Amino acid sequence: MKEVLIIDQIGGNTGSLTKTFKRLKINVKCSSDSTDILHADHIVIPGVGHFANAMQRISDLNLIEPLQEAVIFKKIPVLGICLGMQLICRYSEEGNANGLGWIDAEVKHFNFNDTLNYKRPHIGWNTLNFLQKNHPFLKGIETTEYFYFVHSYFVHCHNPENCLAETEYEQRFASVIQKDNIFGVQFHPEKSYEAGDKLLMNFVNI
Repeated sequence: MKEVLIIDQIGGNTGSLTKTFKRLKINVKCSSDSTDILHADHIVIPGVGHFANAMQRISDLNLIEPLQEAVIFKKIPVLGICLGMQLICRYSEEGNANGLGWIDAEVKHFNFNDTLNYKRPHIGWNTLNFLQKNHPFLKGIETTEYFYFVHSYFVHCHNPENCLAETEYEQRFASVIQKDNIFGVQFHPEKSYEAGDKLLMNFVNI
């Protein structure tokens, strides 16, 4: 059976992700060891925290080279969740830091015109507007299903083909991104009940 490797020690929601994969009867392991990364079947980069601090932690743990080898050269499927999705982009305004650069996108701070109805962070349940409906990563997911978001920064893709779905919160922003074996979701599937379970299973089956 395939095993999912959750990258550990960069801050994030590893505990709830681990419980979710175990509940779905998926073998799961948390590690930041380069050997584990290079031999993983699937990799998840979780995320709760500050972009620049997370990138510094990735550098301090000497993870950049093994992650590049695993994802770019070995083509191991990888999923970035929330901050993890932002880390796979080129650059973020949060700390003015460069990311892993796997997808040509930048992370921007929310700035709202209607500050009475729209607050930072964007917290709560929201839906997806599919831009590529037949993608296997979104199999079985309906536009009426809700996902749980918590974020103050959003992703803007420079290449529209990398955006599988958008979400609206005064403005539209990329909520599901993809390039080849690289996937990212701005929401937390591990907190999104049945809809999140379906998405995680879709990722494992890729």
